[in-house]
Amino acid sequence: MRADPRGGGRWHIGVIGGSGLAEGIALEDAQEIAVNSPFGQASGPVTTGWLGAVRATFIARHGAGHAIPPADVNYRANIDVLKRCGVTDVLAISAVGSLNEAMAPGAFVAVDQFVDRTMGRQGSFFGAGLVAHVGLADPVCPRLSGMARDAARHAGATVHDGGCYVAIEGPQFSTRAESRLYRSWGCDVIGMTAMPEARLAREAELPYALLAMVTDYDSWRADEPPVDMGSVLRVMHANAALAREAVRTLALNLPEHREPSPIDRALDHAIVTSQASRDPRMLARLDAVAGRLFAR
Repeated sequence: MRADPRGGGRWHIGVIGGSGLAEGIALEDAQEIAVNSPFGQASGPVTTGWLGAVRATFIARHGAGHAIPPADVNYRANIDVLKRCGVTDVLAISAVGSLNEAMAPGAFVAVDQFVDRTMGRQGSFFGAGLVAHVGLADPVCPRLSGMARDAARHAGATVHDGGCYVAIEGPQFSTRAESRLYRSWGCDVIGMTAMPEARLAREAELPYALLAMVTDYDSWRADEPPVDMGSVLRVMHANAALAREAVRTLALNLPEHREPSPIDRALDHAIVTSQASRDPRMLARLDAVAGRLFAR
């Protein structure tokens, strides 16, 4: 029996991606487990197992069969569930459109910045009764992102090191005017799911990285047909094996010992509500996300 990776210095990689990602990676001792969250229903059960000596736990962002649209994903429950499973770091895999000529369909981008244009999603674990403000200037963990980039390159992918992701509400693709506007802002890729996912990972003190798979050039090219789901799916299916191999390579090449990350303690100075004013119900809901701060 392997040791529990939640012990000090052990890696436990959480992976958020498509419903078929875990099945194609051949986890050892794989188990599908339903995990309850006080933030509601997660997208589905997790699949947890081993890649060599590293525990890996997967959750399908859109649920089995891709039944949940981007705006209806319970991002809080998904991140909370991964935290409850003992995950130490989170790697997200998602499809994006390109706003940058150099980032062609079929390539991957190790995203390092975000512009959030989503509306009405639950973007924080905190609220009335327990107020917290985490730093998000650098929303991606450079250590995890760099290792994911290298793993994807080792798997044979073309990977761009850094890029700004604009998150839109969807479910429709952007208009040509919107696509050109986001390009003028300096955004490189466009998608519908990385926010508030990245925000919540930071609040949960989970280092987060995003490998974005470019499937199309969005709608800014006047001389080309606009993006459609058929072309997106064709590129996704063609590159699915690369994504799976990148995750596997990442896990198998992690350092044996996980050095602490500053993100592990992102909440140290974030909570501003005085102890006397903290809502006990909020404290109970945050037992996984922030329980280390309230342990007696």
